[in-house]
Amino acid sequence: MSFRFHHFNVNVADLDKSLAFYREALDLREVRRYSPPDGSFTLVYLGDGATAMQLELTWLHDRTEPYNLGDNEFHLAFAVDDFEAARARHRQMGCICFENEAMGIYFIEDPDGYWIEIIPATRGPLPSR
Repeated sequence: MSFRFHHFNVNVADLDKSLAFYREALDLREVRRYSPPDGSFTLVYLGDGATAMQLELTWLHDRTEPYNLGDNEFHLAFAVDDFEAARARHRQMGCICFENEAMGIYFIEDPDGYWIEIIPATRGPLPSR
């Protein structure tokens, strides 16, 4: 038996706004979309064009209140080959919400408040315990 990462889901309040953010901030593109016949929700899967991992955006059409993210202690992480250019793009977008200079990483925040970690592709994994 073999398990592989497939996708990670986030619920979004405004699908168009989220699609624009993920395209502009992280160059993610729509891979596929599903809406049931009753039109109650839409699932949009985004990919990076390089890996099989996908981000699933779930838009519940009748939801009007923002999502409660609790302490927001979970996050996605993206490695980028040009860290400084990415940081400049995200600064210009105004979406950087936390920088950790000592660790050489920063976080951006999407329209629904989810944090996304940005790390340099050249950085190896953190040491194991």
